[in-house]
Amino acid sequence: MKISKFERFCCEDTDRHVIIIQAGMHIGVAGNIGSGKTTLTRMLASHYGWTPKYEAVTFNPYLEDYYRDIPRWSFNLEVYFLTQRFKDILEISNTSDVIIQDRTILEGVHIFVANNKDMGNLSDRDYETYMDLFHLMMSLVKAPDLLIYLKSSIPHLVSQIQKRGRDYEKSISLEYLSGLNDRYEQWIAEYPGEVLTIDADHLDFENRPEDFAAVTDQIDARLYGLFPMK
Repeated sequence: MKISKFERFCCEDTDRHVIIIQAGMHIGVAGNIGSGKTTLTRMLASHYGWTPKYEAVTFNPYLEDYYRDIPRWSFNLEVYFLTQRFKDILEISNTSDVIIQDRTILEGVHIFVANNKDMGNLSDRDYETYMDLFHLMMSLVKAPDLLIYLKSSIPHLVSQIQKRGRDYEKSISLEYLSGLNDRYEQWIAEYPGEVLTIDADHLDFENRPEDFAAVTDQIDARLYGLFPMK
């Protein structure tokens, strides 16, 4: 028989929590470049038995043109990314699995597109058209039930980016990273939905079990609050 809720039970003689959350729940993991979103998504999916959804945008047919003439091709590039991310959220909305997603459609819009506009790469007309399309898309789906925000300082982000050593991230400037961080802070402060903010600066949840346990304890507490047991 198919159950209407995703359930995780454990024995009373363990120190693990009992969690009951609704089937089809969507949890997003947000944070700046280098904050640990992908790692935390993977670990939480494994810990709770949730289905992970990683950012699928790895190809964009406008990318080569974009880097040759950024103002000319920014709108095309961003609309393509938006379309792919909308496909992801449609897929999420049509499953009964509990989904944990590494970066949501919301960050692409409110952080990166907004930053592109302020840098002069999107005209007011193109930005308004883009946002009209975005709002239309979001009228057809719902935002995440819970957003986990990994709050990080610039020194911590730089340290993490240097550790993973990705070539394409070596050109990221401190000014750019700082600008994104400011946008994240403003966005989270104004976000209308449920947010769990985790200070990631002093956590190494990948290598220290006690740090990961501290994260899951906060998530457990928030899930009880969102969906109290009856």
